[in-house]
Amino acid sequence: MLVVGFPAGPWQTNCWIVAPAAGEQCVVIDPGHGAEGPLEDLLAQHRLQPVAVLLSHGHVDHTWSVVPVCGAKGVPALIHPADRGMLTEPGSAIGMPPGTPILGRLDWSEPDDVREISDGEQLELAGLSLRVDLTPGHTPGSVTFTSGPEFFSGDLLFAGSIGRTDFPGGSWEQMQDSLRRVPLALPDETTVRPGHGPDTTIGRERASNPFLLDIAAAPPVRGL
Repeated sequence: MLVVGFPAGPWQTNCWIVAPAAGEQCVVIDPGHGAEGPLEDLLAQHRLQPVAVLLSHGHVDHTWSVVPVCGAKGVPALIHPADRGMLTEPGSAIGMPPGTPILGRLDWSEPDDVREISDGEQLELAGLSLRVDLTPGHTPGSVTFTSGPEFFSGDLLFAGSIGRTDFPGGSWEQMQDSLRRVPLALPDETTVRPGHGPDTTIGRERASNPFLLDIAAAPPVRGL
């Protein structure tokens, strides 16, 4: 499997390209602010043809370039329905009044083709099989994508940390449950490809991430 990623924009959001190998079809995960140029360069370098853009959640730092990328490549964007509204109202999703400019930008719209994904769905795209897990806590529609030994965690899990829960729709209780259900259930050798920051592994985080250590030691939250 070929996995190539790069941070872009003022939020240093990781955009991921995933393919079976160079010269084949691929998927793009989370094209944020400033992703278009580096993405185009890497697609050309590895001779890759995107078939879909996958969104780990609806926050603008992960979706900024989704419309131009999908439009240029003629591919759909896949997002959980609970976060779909953030594509057209990104400010309200991070606590801003609707219509507030974000880095001077006012115009927001969906790509022409948006497809909704669901918890437990198995995506068969570009010769890849990716499992979708709904992992609310950062946002109601946050999802992760797992393909073999690769775990694309969005803003659920970072090296040494986890996603924030203080934005509208965030929930610390749901974050705890999501972390317990999904990453803590994966094998230690799984590579974590986060939405921000460096790669890590499940084993490293299980052993040293203070949030995961606390969650693993605590009893499950009832009612979730």
